Amino acid sequence: MERLRQSNYSTHKSSEKNENVKKIYVVGIDTTLYISVFLLILIGIVMVFSASYYVAVTHYNLGPLHFVKSQAMSAALGFIAMTILSKMNYMYLKGIVNIFYFTIFILLIVVLFIGDETGGATRWISIFGFRFQPSEPAKLAVILMVSKIIATHKNILNTILGTAFVAFFVALIGGLVAIENMSTSIIIFVVGFGIIFIASPYTRIFIVAGVVAVTALTSYLLFFATGFRAGRMAAWRDPFSDPTGVGFQTIQSLYAIGSGGIFGVGIGQSRQKLGFIPEAHNDIIFSVIVEELGILGGSLILFLFGIFLWRALKIAINATDMFGSLVATGISIMIGSQAIINVGVVTNTIPNTGVPLPFISFGGTSLLIVMASVGFLLSISKYTKNIRV
Repeated sequence: MERLRQSNYSTHKSSEKNENVKKIYVVGIDTTLYISVFLLILIGIVMVFSASYYVAVTHYNLGPLHFVKSQAMSAALGFIAMTILSKMNYMYLKGIVNIFYFTIFILLIVVLFIGDETGGATRWISIFGFRFQPSEPAKLAVILMVSKIIATHKNILNTILGTAFVAFFVALIGGLVAIENMSTSIIIFVVGFGIIFIASPYTRIFIVAGVVAVTALTSYLLFFATGFRAGRMAAWRDPFSDPTGVGFQTIQSLYAIGSGGIFGVGIGQSRQKLGFIPEAHNDIIFSVIVEELGILGGSLILFLFGIFLWRALKIAINATDMFGSLVATGISIMIGSQAIINVGVVTNTIPNTGVPLPFISFGGTSLLIVMASVGFLLSISKYTKNIRV
């Protein structure tokens, strides 16, 4: 049952002079969003097992359940974090945003010097036996920090200097992450500047700047990039020009999608995961999903992401204060952009970049952070200025 409550707390005061008290509906968490997340995680655990058991045994000499056990443990920890955050008043968490942001900033510096190197990149750090990537919580840190600054100083985006001040906190974290993880830094910049764009009264300037930035980045990648970035661009334009080299992963991913048909070959029956798709349980897992579950299975995944984004944006629109609205918006952009980029890479719609599919790809830190982010969303959803529909 929904009940109406009036709040005169400063966190819920209206900025309008003639409205000192705002009516707030205090309701339960958004169950539609919760169910969509639960289903995505459940599908993810099943598909991580299906995509990983072969490589776990043949490539790593581990048990067939190694990766799925790790994913299930991360999901369990994620549910604990999500539940705790969803039951808290998100406004109380506003006070620790600065501490969280600068802790992540320090960890990103530390990982450059004493981080663990994996796959040629130094992205991991071990603390008290717990190994994680600081770049993953960095995305949430930027969302919270930018949202807090804009919500606290409501007119800060009215000036170029104020906008530059807010953008500095995006660039500070994004620049550090870019040193070893360009794909994650792109997400950070998209999320950070996405929040600024939505909150700023001068949207035309951002549109022009965005077009210029995309044009410059595309020109660089097409004509001036060298090394592995040039290889990825070549593989995107014509993966069959180097079918055993840079185009190998893209080709195998497309073979998997093509062989799935409408209904798929059946769970566990993928052929491309048998050593053809490198690390099939990671960033390219969507191709295994389509191969085993067909176009219908892939469409179900996209449908669930669509439901999630619909409810997340609804929460942002109905949030009772600017901080909650911007945090919900940032989380929507973060998860939505990662899903779009991941599916785009798997289908060769965009150049290859290492962005996991939220809730589904193997990766403990990534799963834990997106589930904690959902906890924030659920907390914000409990307080709404309109009756929920």
